[in-house]
Amino acid sequence: MWTNWSGGYQGRPSSTVRPLDEAGVRSAVRRAAERGQRVRPVGSGYSFSPLALTDDVALDLSALTGVVRVLGDRVRVRAGTTLGELNSVLAGRDLALAALADVDAPTVAGAIATGTHGSMSGTGSLSAQVTGLRMVEGTGNVVEVSSAELDAARTGLGALGVITEVEFAVLPAFVLRASQARLPLDEALAPDYLDAHRWAEFSVFPYAQDALARWADEVTEQPQPPSAMRSFERRVVRSAAVGGGVALGRTVPRLVPTINRAATRFNGSGSVTDLAHRVLVARPIVRWDESEWALPREALADGVHELLDAISDRGLDVGFPLEVRVGPAESGWLHPAHDRPTGWVAVHTATGTDPEPLVKLTADVLGAHGGRPHWGKRHPWTAAKVAEAYPKLTDFQQVRNRLDPNRLFTNPYLHKLLG
Repeated sequence: MWTNWSGGYQGRPSSTVRPLDEAGVRSAVRRAAERGQRVRPVGSGYSFSPLALTDDVALDLSALTGVVRVLGDRVRVRAGTTLGELNSVLAGRDLALAALADVDAPTVAGAIATGTHGSMSGTGSLSAQVTGLRMVEGTGNVVEVSSAELDAARTGLGALGVITEVEFAVLPAFVLRASQARLPLDEALAPDYLDAHRWAEFSVFPYAQDALARWADEVTEQPQPPSAMRSFERRVVRSAAVGGGVALGRTVPRLVPTINRAATRFNGSGSVTDLAHRVLVARPIVRWDESEWALPREALADGVHELLDAISDRGLDVGFPLEVRVGPAESGWLHPAHDRPTGWVAVHTATGTDPEPLVKLTADVLGAHGGRPHWGKRHPWTAAKVAEAYPKLTDFQQVRNRLDPNRLFTNPYLHKLLG
């Protein structure tokens, strides 16, 4: 049985294939096609949606790892390499990705397939840094995707083929000084904050008045990484404030507003200076399920306020904070930030609790503001909504028809989304 990281989805593929190289991927795809089976590529399981689920062949890419080559400002890497592994290799060569996700356990193929992003108003997501890729399409042949069709594959949901290699644009390694402090919510939502830094985000607990703001700017100083113990202490304190509050709130729901206000006060100010990937990446200790929506940037403030009010009005026991991030317009045809500057709003529910009340409420409130769901997170959308929200969907389907005419790479979730 396959289970994603949160435990929210489980699948029982009829077989799991773990190819060691691209030739192994081709063989697995051709064998499945001959047998009339479907194939779904499987990464690290960090998506909160059922993208990877299949009753047929699960293609585990965990052995397809490592950097193929580094040439100037380009790096080519195998699809099963995790973001953490890639960040470490690049740092050893004094290089870095321009965009960094806040969790580095996902594979590079999974991260770009779902539109994984950070929070840099002037720098696009990981998908935007892709300059080329190789994939095995529905007949088992290998295609190199670049130029015109790259925007179809940047956020391809695994619907076009099995990615085997990804090429990214990279930058010289850079050092960030990251800081955090409490801010009034309206100040945290203002462009004066969110657009003023190389990287900026904030969290706000339902029933609390202030936001927990975190921002980072590039500096010329040498890295000053905290000791392993201090780093661990910060993670434990932050996770305990959330995880402990969630546990207590589940036991005594009426305490959730008080717990959330206390957690906001508990997280104080401070700063750290280090290489960008060490500053921005967090390794979660507690587990959750998640729904995230990409709003037109001009709708972000209203959307956040209305969602917080709706949670309060309904008395939902939400012990995790809303997480708010930003990013520029993306060119990927199915990227949730396609063609518009974007504000991202994520909600979380504790593993083991029913996420659907909060997921539905979030979809209703943020969808009314033009929100599009993050493909790697929970949401209720179907094909009609997708067609309405994505003007380049027809172009994407034409590429899909050419690369996978027999829908070898589909599953019920993709069928619901794309037809």
